[in-house]
Amino acid sequence: MSTPETTPVTTDVATAPPVLEISSLCVDYGVGQGAVRALHDVDLTLRRGEVLGLAGESGSGKSTLAYAVTRLLSPPGVITGGDVRYHPRGGEPVDVLAMTPQELRAFRWQEISIVFQGAMNSLNPVHTVRTQLTDVLKAHRPGMSRTERVERARELLSLVGISPDRLSAYPHQLSGGMRQRVMIAMALALEPEVVIMDEPTTALDVVMQRQILRQLVRLREELGFSVVFITHDISLLIEFSDRIAIMYGGRIVEQAGAAEIYRDPRHPYSDGLLHSFPALRGPRRELTGIPGSPPDLKAMPPGCAFHPRCPKAFDPCDRRVPRLAPVGTDTDRSVACWLNDDRRSGEA
Repeated sequence: MSTPETTPVTTDVATAPPVLEISSLCVDYGVGQGAVRALHDVDLTLRRGEVLGLAGESGSGKSTLAYAVTRLLSPPGVITGGDVRYHPRGGEPVDVLAMTPQELRAFRWQEISIVFQGAMNSLNPVHTVRTQLTDVLKAHRPGMSRTERVERARELLSLVGISPDRLSAYPHQLSGGMRQRVMIAMALALEPEVVIMDEPTTALDVVMQRQILRQLVRLREELGFSVVFITHDISLLIEFSDRIAIMYGGRIVEQAGAAEIYRDPRHPYSDGLLHSFPALRGPRRELTGIPGSPPDLKAMPPGCAFHPRCPKAFDPCDRRVPRLAPVGTDTDRSVACWLNDDRRSGEA
């Protein structure tokens, strides 16, 4: 992990309309009594033009949420409840979970796209970059000529900082950072409104991470799309996101602006994540981290899932699950923790 080196994004999107609304979303792996609940009643709103960071340890449900929203869950993953609404510009909200296969084909990449973790596993090793970029355009823009598709592919590579002459390269001939940029170019090919990025910089070194993040900031300002940025590295989200949602045990446990999370985390888990990486400037501080391991989804602890690892756990924590609710009068900040005195009357 690395410490934030720039001021958090301050773009005012608090009054922007929603582009994606997730309500009470539940996902199970398996069916019947052997099913494992991976997402528990997740509520999340992505505003137009916003960068929403999604942080948490491995197994917290981040990628499952991304695949559920895009209807890409592989068996035995099953969406068992909830609602996902997409708000197109100038149109009525669309129920993503009710879409037919034909509607989904038109919806993906044109309205919402995803950058998968591990570009080498996502790109086809036996096809050139040109073929893989133009195939997207051929499938979704049948009216484009071959020359127009190639020219668009050249534009996309230039957009992400790669020389267009690399169109003839195969994935193994590109560096890790370049492969990841090709995936970003592919995700932006049809100018979608929402781009979901599932840990796109995890396998890259710190220098390359910063280069890609700077390009994402620039592209977001130029093209105006919204981003859901998934990572376990909360320090990346602090400097890149407008707002951050923290996940643990398949639930959202805290939501707030990036600066608020950094300066005053209200959930002990958020605080533990922030104290798991060293600061490069300022006074020395002890790295405390988070003891123990994430919960086993097959045997979730009673009450708050974090209480076995929480240094501040007390009486209600091991018996009752706190709801995610606003902190005081701040409707843009919500926490699921019994430490908030005004929340003790709530129960999930």
